[in-house]
Amino acid sequence: MAARGTGTLGDMPSPLLLLPDFALILIGHLICRHTALGRPVWDSVERLVYYLLFPVLLFNAIVQQPIQASHFAQIGGIGLAVSAVGIALAYALRRAPGVDPLLHASGAQTAFRFNSYVALAMAERLAGAPGLAWVALLVSLCVPVCNVAAVWPLARHGGQGFLGELARNPLIVSTVAGLVANLLGLRLPELATVTLTRIGAAALPLGLMAVGAGLRFGALREAPWLAAGFMAIRHAVLPLLAIALVVRAGLPAAQQAVIVAFCAMPTASSAYVLATRMGGHGGYVSGLVTVSTLLAMAGLPAALGLLAWMR
Repeated sequence: MAARGTGTLGDMPSPLLLLPDFALILIGHLICRHTALGRPVWDSVERLVYYLLFPVLLFNAIVQQPIQASHFAQIGGIGLAVSAVGIALAYALRRAPGVDPLLHASGAQTAFRFNSYVALAMAERLAGAPGLAWVALLVSLCVPVCNVAAVWPLARHGGQGFLGELARNPLIVSTVAGLVANLLGLRLPELATVTLTRIGAAALPLGLMAVGAGLRFGALREAPWLAAGFMAIRHAVLPLLAIALVVRAGLPAAQQAVIVAFCAMPTASSAYVLATRMGGHGGYVSGLVTVSTLLAMAGLPAALGLLAWMR
């Protein structure tokens, strides 16, 4: 997905960086529609990704990279500020005239969630090992906040108990557990780390293929302007806000690039699985995930190019 270990800002991401992600979505779509591995198979895959693979991926990513307290205020503060703006704007779209509550509850998360796996790979490409530590901090702080914000409208729309949904949500439980373990300085034995890494490595390909299996571009026609609003927040407002904040804060160039790349990520592929598991409109969210991946192929290099120009 990304060249590993380069650690140079000159190795800027190509628009083709996210092409493998899009290819996996397409492969999942074709397999589901044109082979014997139809919808029942992918229902099981979605449950596996949601309850095991993605939680393991997030927990392991957070635990492996020690978090430096000195970075909490600046790096973590900017990440949380950008996430909070994304959440507020996504929620505000609910008040627009004619918004379908189910479509909004399902799709709002795509405006502020991000693909953690791609973010970690990108961080190493941009800044080497320090970049991984910075993104680990961003993931540790922002993933729980964004997942809580994603669960809230779905739980409210479905009449489910919000606190109960939070306590049972595997993505939230795993990220909070990872953050606590990291802050306590706990380190897993090498055998456990290798095992969790191999389990987590299956999360992205299977998650993206599950998105493709549930893909229905036609579902976006049910509320195209709402989809456009979510994508404008994810791929225009949040990257531009991140650029403004890192430049104003005067952070080192490597930290600026990593934060901006993080804020220009495609939305989380697990958004589709979350919406489906909580009774949301999975087809609508699948379309949003696919569009977000395509937009990020151009938007991510563009955001880093704009950052370099402003410096």
